[in-house]
Amino acid sequence: MKKADVFEFYRRLAEANPHPETELESGNPYQLLVAVVLSAQATDAGVNKATRALFAAVTTPEQMVALGLDALKQHIRTIGLFNTKAKNVIALSQALIADHGSQVPDDRAGLERLPGVGRKTANVVLNVAFGAETFAVDTHIFRVGNRTGLARGKTPLAVELKLDKATPQPFRPHAHHWLILHGRYVCKARRPECWRCIVADLCAYKPKTPPPKAAPTPP
Repeated sequence: MKKADVFEFYRRLAEANPHPETELESGNPYQLLVAVVLSAQATDAGVNKATRALFAAVTTPEQMVALGLDALKQHIRTIGLFNTKAKNVIALSQALIADHGSQVPDDRAGLERLPGVGRKTANVVLNVAFGAETFAVDTHIFRVGNRTGLARGKTPLAVELKLDKATPQPFRPHAHHWLILHGRYVCKARRPECWRCIVADLCAYKPKTPPPKAAPTPP
């Protein structure tokens, strides 16, 4: 995609949604970190449903450790892989207490040393909690980057690095959110809704999908 097209691509997404936000619910950086860890292979809506009662009672690593593994599992049992995720949440909470003064690190290396935290999770936390210009490549962004031609790559890291290189200011702080929301609601996996896409003319995907046929009107 040409530089001018990349700028216009983001300009349109920004005009349609000037203040994009993560759909994961949280009240502070610690809760955000927990929510993102829980969101792996799960929907944001499913995580939010499971964490509302949890986050009403737990706002700090100390409170999570005091809650305990079994009680945490009960809170998040509707989320996929909840047993492993619960162990990671307790372990990362203990690590925050022991190594970081109960504060969420604001650097990638510190985040990635925490149990259950990989590059994508670190990128989300850095972007949402600390305003870093990071690109957290999940399945939606991986698809949008490759399908549109905005940032093609065979791995999430390759797509991330190309997005980092291609995305201009003033769009960098919110680019991750625009792309994930576009992939979630418009550029869908099975059938992209090209007929209502505001960047369809800039996109390399062909053929464009037509709108669904209207049901026949009864006589």
